[in-house]
Amino acid sequence: MSAEAAKSAFEEIKLFMAKRGKVQEKRGKIALLTVKGDIRDIGKNIVKILLENYNFDVIDLGKNVEPSIVVETVIKENIRLVGLSALMTTTVVYMEETIRLLKEIKPECRIMVGGAVLNKEYADKIGADFFAMSGVAKEFFKE
Repeated sequence: MSAEAAKSAFEEIKLFMAKRGKVQEKRGKIALLTVKGDIRDIGKNIVKILLENYNFDVIDLGKNVEPSIVVETVIKENIRLVGLSALMTTTVVYMEETIRLLKEIKPECRIMVGGAVLNKEYADKIGADFFAMSGVAKEFFKE
C-alpha cells in the first residue's frame, strides 16, 4: 500500500513539475528497471522523476525484469545508459548477469547501479560504470 501511495505522490509531483517547466528537447534515452527477482521500485521511481525533470526520455521497464528484456530494449531503442536497481541481496546476481549480457552485446552502453544492498566495491566487481548510493545505505554508512 505504501508503494502505491508513493506512486500516486510521484505522479502529482511530476504533473506539478511539468506545469512549471518549459518544453525542451530531450537529452537522451535512459532505461531504468528493478532487476529480476526484486519487486521493490520506490527508489527507481524517484530516480525516474528526477531524470524526467532534467528532460531525459526515461524508458521504465518496471520491476522483476529479466536480463534478456533489458538487452532487447537497449538494442531496439538504441539506449546508451541503463539504470539497474536492487534492494535484496538475493537479486544482485541478476544485476551482474544483466551487466555481463549488456557488455557482451552492446559494450558502448553504460550501466549505473543503485540500491540499499550495494556498495562501490561490489558495483566495480560486477562491472557497473557508475554507482549511486541509496539514502538507506547513506544512513547506514554514516561516520
